[in-house]
Amino acid sequence: MKKILFSLLLSGLAFQGYAQDLYIPRNIQKAYENETRSLTGEPGKNYWQNKGIYDVKVKVDDQTKIVSGSEVITYTNNSPDDLRGIMIRFVNNIHKPNAPRSGYVGSDFLTTGLVIKSLLINGEKYDINTEGWGTVGGLKLNKPLASKAVAELKIEWEYPLSKESGREGQIDPETFYVAYSFPRVSVYDDYNGWDYLPHTDGGEFYNDFNDYKFEISARKNFVVWSTGDFQNPEEVLQPEYLKRFKKSLKEDGIVHVATKDEMKAGKVTKQAEWNVWKFKASHITDFCFALSNHYVWDASSVKLKTKRASVQAAYKAGAKDFERYTEWMRYSLKWYSDKWPGIEYPFPAMTAIQGFADMEYPMMINDSSIPDNLEDARLTADHEIAHTYFPFYMGINETRYAFMDEGWATTLEYLIGIDENGEEAAKKFYQEFRVKHWINSIATEQDQPIITMSSQLSGPGYGNNSYVKPSLAYLALKDYLGDATFKKALHLYMTNWNDKHPMPWDFFYSMNTGAGKSLNWFWNNWFFSNNYIDLRVTKTEYKSGRLSININNVGGFAVPFDVVATLEDGTIQKTHFTPSVWESGAVKATVTISANKKITSVLLDGGIFMDFTPNDNQHKVQN
Repeated sequence: MKKILFSLLLSGLAFQGYAQDLYIPRNIQKAYENETRSLTGEPGKNYWQNKGIYDVKVKVDDQTKIVSGSEVITYTNNSPDDLRGIMIRFVNNIHKPNAPRSGYVGSDFLTTGLVIKSLLINGEKYDINTEGWGTVGGLKLNKPLASKAVAELKIEWEYPLSKESGREGQIDPETFYVAYSFPRVSVYDDYNGWDYLPHTDGGEFYNDFNDYKFEISARKNFVVWSTGDFQNPEEVLQPEYLKRFKKSLKEDGIVHVATKDEMKAGKVTKQAEWNVWKFKASHITDFCFALSNHYVWDASSVKLKTKRASVQAAYKAGAKDFERYTEWMRYSLKWYSDKWPGIEYPFPAMTAIQGFADMEYPMMINDSSIPDNLEDARLTADHEIAHTYFPFYMGINETRYAFMDEGWATTLEYLIGIDENGEEAAKKFYQEFRVKHWINSIATEQDQPIITMSSQLSGPGYGNNSYVKPSLAYLALKDYLGDATFKKALHLYMTNWNDKHPMPWDFFYSMNTGAGKSLNWFWNNWFFSNNYIDLRVTKTEYKSGRLSININNVGGFAVPFDVVATLEDGTIQKTHFTPSVWESGAVKATVTISANKKITSVLLDGGIFMDFTPNDNQHKVQN
């Protein structure tokens, strides 16, 4: 990738040097010129983002499998631009036969997609034919929406739930995960304008921070679990189950709110033909819900620093892993709040639904069941809950830069796994499940720079650039900076961009500022290169109790490593070296260790930083 040197003389900028020598695309250069972004990593003085207030009434017909609804969107154009058109996003159109997709789907995945029955903007009717719409469609406005002006959109719509469930759809004939279920205004931002990229099912999402009120109509005996605060439990739950649910909001213990038999017997919900379940959430990037008439319902809560957060699980009776989910979620919320990233869980609730996707949503996760491997099942929950921070606390553009959220979720999964399962077990899982398949492949797509737009990647290239390589990069940086400085810098980034839309350079420059030094050598090494991990010992020299070890960095990545020395009496001595060994940009380095006894051999051990050619990481010492 061609390097572009970019330096802006911004008035009063104390950290200008931190921003030099990183490739910056032309559209993002414009953001710095317009001062919507800052080279310190902070939002610029002219930063803005648009916002919608959504009032949604939706009905899920369990017999026809049709989701229908109406919504009023109050959309504020905070941008400096007059908008001559508006982009409407409806992710569920991924199920239409002619939608572009990243892979093969079965016939049960396909549906007829969205039908907009009526659309009014500021009281003016628009005739819309959604036949040719994909997951995002453009609409020319009869009158431009001026800068700082507000538009009111009223939409009536319906679509069928797909039979083949993934991120959403029919989990079984009487259980539904209803996500991406309403037309929304796509993001209009300061560096791309309208977000017009289609959803192709492989990548993920980018949404504004909006306010939501949802009224969800479900037939009697169906319980609804949702994003947000549950507004009317008294109106939809029968007294005994209302009592149990309310108890769960105040206690650490697990409350079995409803069993399968109680659900099927019609004891749980009010017995009106249709119940209306009401939920509300403010300043979040998405909203979803699930419903079932036979799932087990467990609940509890966990005391955090400033609040008590509800945790709930809904699952098929007998799922051995989901029977533990409520307990696991209590632990995750507390651990993430106190340890890494060390910022309090920001929402009032977290709910897990047994489904198929292993997918995150604000305040909800949709996980497959792994009853025969509880370690894997728990780490799956940990990973999806970690997404609370990336991309929901930080409004990340996952479609373009998936490493900004998946890399962090993978890192947090590893760190909490050390606490839950012990360091050796966590290391083994991370190596086997994350690193091994990347480092052992010589395919060209494995070595594309992490900064490559995720929407331009596919297959293993997408997966490893999104999850594995950035996670290793974050852990290498943690090793280089030390925990205290790393957390300080991370917190500065998260403070700068909470409730906003960071892009990679905002992260790089925030971390530079938080660390108090330019880390651009590290960003170039890990994010803008075709590097991989491959160290080689070329020579050792032993003199007067000190051993010099010559190392070639064949692969190029700035990785930490241990020198494991075997002494003449068979004892083992480990010496750790951080990525600072490679800070000068050198591809060759000499490190020195000392020992009280003669050293017979040395081994470079990268741990989770697995080496492409491990056989040349060891050397016999000639004394």
